Amino acid sequence: MLTREWLLDDSPASRGQAAAGRAYRVSLDLPRNPLAVAGIVIISILILTAIFAPLIALEGPHGQYLERRLLPPSGDHWMGTDQLGRDIFSRVVYGARITLMIVALVAVISAPVGLLIGAVSGYFGGWVDSVLMGVTDVFLSMPKLVLALAFAAALGPGIENAIIAIAITTWPAYARIARAETLTIRNSEFVAAARLLGASHTRIITRHVLPLCTSSMIIRVTLDMAGIILTAAGLGFLGLGAQPPSPEWGAMISGGRSYIFDQWWVATMPGFAIILVSLGFCFLGDGLRDVLDPKSEGKS
Repeated sequence: MLTREWLLDDSPASRGQAAAGRAYRVSLDLPRNPLAVAGIVIISILILTAIFAPLIALEGPHGQYLERRLLPPSGDHWMGTDQLGRDIFSRVVYGARITLMIVALVAVISAPVGLLIGAVSGYFGGWVDSVLMGVTDVFLSMPKLVLALAFAAALGPGIENAIIAIAITTWPAYARIARAETLTIRNSEFVAAARLLGASHTRIITRHVLPLCTSSMIIRVTLDMAGIILTAAGLGFLGLGAQPPSPEWGAMISGGRSYIFDQWWVATMPGFAIILVSLGFCFLGDGLRDVLDPKSEGKS
């Protein structure tokens, strides 16, 4: 009981207590949101599938057995086999690793970059804001997929280049959000107090501004992960992402598009995986938006 009261204290005595209390409130509110729970379940299955792929898959993702090519789903091959006799279920399972790696790396690259650019732009204003937001608007003026295709084509095919291309097209949205948050914070009393105490601009941005932008950034990153997955699948489908024989879901759909009418399972099964995982991230993002909304605090 004392621990709960300490976590829910409206006047935390330290930064650590405030962070722990916020995390505790989120842990209480998140399970009450059915969509968030569904998203957590789907993403947890994705993570566990990626970790334990060798134990879950019926066989390796690259073995070719032409004598059993294009077999329909059955007890031996739960999702059927493709044009080279490879077990589709096994390839979908191993493809979860690639999908999770793409999502994680794009988020790790683009979110901090966008957060920092947006915070600097909103904090300093003036010509700094004009230059940084001008560059941001140039990126935002073009569709993400088209821009990603252009960068991927320039960098060359490959999963590493696809990750870089997607990250380049993703950070502007985060910069805009961070800038908007910073504009509401930079004239706050606690920022003015930090200046009076002699805090540098770097310390104010890193210790006071960026932490307050984190909640909005987490929500946006989670919601954007579905788009990242679809963009990566699009690049793979067009041959600019992961290269054969890698079991990337977009590349698997590309390889099965010629058989869509007669052997529908070749392209449909990885397509179902993309849809399911994308929905999981959308559900979780919606749940986090409800839980992390400042207007909802204090209802626990």
